[in-house]
Amino acid sequence: MKERGRARGAVLAVLLAWAGPAGAQAIPAHPEAGSFRMGIQPWLGYGLWHVAAAKGLFRAGGLPDVEIETFAQDREIKEALTDGRLDGASVATHTALVLAAAGVPIRIVALLDVSMTADAIIAGPGIGTVADLRGKAVAYEEGSTSHMLLSYALARNGMSLADIVSVPMPALDAATAVTVDRTPAAVTYEPYLSLARLVDPRVKVLYTAAEDPGLISDVFVVRREVLERRPGQVTALLRAWQAAHDDYEKDMAGGRAIIARAVQATPERLSSAFDGITFYSLPDSEAQLTGAFAQHVIADVEKAARAAGLLPGDVDTAGLIDPRFVAAAAPETPVR
Repeated sequence: MKERGRARGAVLAVLLAWAGPAGAQAIPAHPEAGSFRMGIQPWLGYGLWHVAAAKGLFRAGGLPDVEIETFAQDREIKEALTDGRLDGASVATHTALVLAAAGVPIRIVALLDVSMTADAIIAGPGIGTVADLRGKAVAYEEGSTSHMLLSYALARNGMSLADIVSVPMPALDAATAVTVDRTPAAVTYEPYLSLARLVDPRVKVLYTAAEDPGLISDVFVVRREVLERRPGQVTALLRAWQAAHDDYEKDMAGGRAIIARAVQATPERLSSAFDGITFYSLPDSEAQLTGAFAQHVIADVEKAARAAGLLPGDVDTAGLIDPRFVAAAAPETPVR
């Protein structure tokens, strides 16, 4: 108990730095009335939200009306957040930076997952390394994690996007493009990565996000006015994520079946895909948002996103992270 107390107490000074309008008063123990509109994409890393919905965990936590809308492309979810059609969304870390740089009033309130081998550059016959991509057509979704991963991989091999032929398209189409020989290479993510390799065994992986852990990670962002007016809802949502995480750990097969159905696949086809993702519990998320993620990971992501030409302006990364809600929602779990 003493170790846990020290760990939680050590975070207090960090949390006080984020005390804003919502921090001027205690976060309520129960959620406010009304619906919460959440945006996601068909990415396995957001799967615990599907588990929470399927198992009735939102309702059990006092949130009977959580509206989850799935968007096919990164661009669409950005527009919905910008227009205020969503209260919050699960997005890639670099997408949160792009939104903040564009002036969208959001805050990162939780770190959800990190991709290791679930985001990758793939290629068909004739291409064996990233260096072989010079002068070749590569399919990928502009503005997405695929865009950033490709830019990063090229830079690590002495190239830039100017050295390839960019073929913009959604992630699913990019995966398909390689299997039908439309392009010799593509960048995509799960579940499309596994599906491409299943359809065409010739498809091989050239480069994955595991080359720089944390580069491809996902966060939960909420509009600032929602944090101010409905802080109890946000905390309840995070508790539902933790409940889903606990359920997933106890019944991984059942959880994976729920997630696979949500992304229109089967658990059998996605077994290796799930292994390429790490879901964060709330205690782990809190530790990251007040530690390594806040101190250097988000800066690395910003650097990579800027190198890829994705950031329209400057970003106050320290001010973008608000760990108060995950701290309020996290169970008293001893530090491992």
